Amino acid sequence: MVSDEIKNFGILGWPVGHSLSPKMYLAEFKFSGYPNYNYIAIPVQSGRLMLAVEGLRGLNFRGANVTIPHKSTVIKFLDAVDSDAMIIGAVNTIVNDGGMLTGYNTDVTGFLKALAEINFMPDDCNAVILGAGGAARAVLWGLCKRKAAYITIGARNFQKAKTLADDFLVYGNIEAMDWLSEEFNESLKSADIIINTTPLGMYPNVDEMPPIDLKLLPESALVYDIIYTPAKTKLLQTAEELGYSTLNGLSMLILQGQEAYRLFTGELPNLEVMREVLETELHLR
Repeated sequence: MVSDEIKNFGILGWPVGHSLSPKMYLAEFKFSGYPNYNYIAIPVQSGRLMLAVEGLRGLNFRGANVTIPHKSTVIKFLDAVDSDAMIIGAVNTIVNDGGMLTGYNTDVTGFLKALAEINFMPDDCNAVILGAGGAARAVLWGLCKRKAAYITIGARNFQKAKTLADDFLVYGNIEAMDWLSEEFNESLKSADIIINTTPLGMYPNVDEMPPIDLKLLPESALVYDIIYTPAKTKLLQTAEELGYSTLNGLSMLILQGQEAYRLFTGELPNLEVMREVLETELHLR
């Protein structure tokens, strides 16, 4: 059944022209029978974020996604924030219910669902996170929610990693380390999963990777890189050559989008439609 109702959505960011969200959501809206649902990229400079958020309310946008650099700053302009987003300290989805703007973070859901798709359960695992930025916070919270036994945060900036670990110590057994230290190398030897949350290896810098010795990992370890451009980073290529199972960030991207779509519409989208659009745009099919 095709709906003639008009609803507007968008994504706030700076820059935002590269975002694949408009094509992904518009394809799904059309497939699901909502040809009058609109989704646009909205470039918003940092100093104008409050005006942009009020614009969502004033123009009766049903919802919006939020990307860099606004995920943390946007929180103070919202009426309510979901518990996941509050703990992570970042919002990537806003839902407008009659002028009431509520913020959510769907990255944590996308991260955990991507693992579930390949039947990796992080419960009681030993996990290593590479990096201590915004993406690491969502991954860390996902591991804490699933009661990972021990989590090591390895980063170039030890103090930044320690600050992140301290923020989450109440939720799990977490330790920060310099990823060049011998102590960190020892942590790799018992890791069930290692997750790269840094931009090292992302297009166009495809020859980069975090400076770690993958050969120290147990044979059964999973190497997970949340980067999806390219589909196979140098880290994942190296891991595959050594015989490790790998996972890139495309499923996380799609599944966090699925959760945002559910929040926007109350329905689950067709994942194959979303995947086809993204893989086409990323030249993966």
